[in-house]
Amino acid sequence: MHPAHEPGGPELRFLAELTRTSSRRRFLQWSGVTLAVVATGCGHDTVGVDGSVSLGSGDTAVLNYAYVLEQLEAAFYDQVVRTPYSGITTAEQDALTDIRDHEAAHRDFLANALGPDSVDTLEFTFTDLNFADRADVLGTARLLEDLGVAAYNGAAALLVDPALLAAVGGIVSVEARHASVIRDFLLPLNAAGGFAGDDVVDASGLDQAQAPSQVLASVAPYVPATITSPLP
Repeated sequence: MHPAHEPGGPELRFLAELTRTSSRRRFLQWSGVTLAVVATGCGHDTVGVDGSVSLGSGDTAVLNYAYVLEQLEAAFYDQVVRTPYSGITTAEQDALTDIRDHEAAHRDFLANALGPDSVDTLEFTFTDLNFADRADVLGTARLLEDLGVAAYNGAAALLVDPALLAAVGGIVSVEARHASVIRDFLLPLNAAGGFAGDDVVDASGLDQAQAPSQVLASVAPYVPATITSPLP
């Protein structure tokens, strides 16, 4: 149980409900993502002669962009769970494990949806991150989750297929819950800087959006490969 007054309490209950939907198919359906969604277009070689990674074009590029981000998040949380930081609480360990599982489900869903159009499995570097330090880990988690929400919000308008828009809408709603949990662990019960801080929610109460080029520049320190993207 996660009482409401504990840091992350309401969000942790939401994550626990997602975790109880044990199969990936049930989880994705529950969170608004349908496995019937498939990306369109012909297969292509995603790796250039210079080692760069091409996202493709059209809706495929948008999904590959999301796939890169989900790969990054899944890799980060996998490391966090495998090497817990000093002083981690049971609530934090449980939440970070649940988030890892959600990111892996998002990653695998996008890989299946893209099929032969997906970019390769990428390698990531976290050499400047101290996984033994709580503030470093949760600060990076907040950065990645906030970027994830802003990325989906910014890329949604680029999609042509409405079924794909519904799918990414389901994913971003879960990403927003992740961001809420992480922010509440960092700043419990702090409305000014917590899960609804004005750095991520504007005066109209809307989550921020960022263009793919902005997001890819922000995550570039973690992604050794050069991403070739037609997206703005």
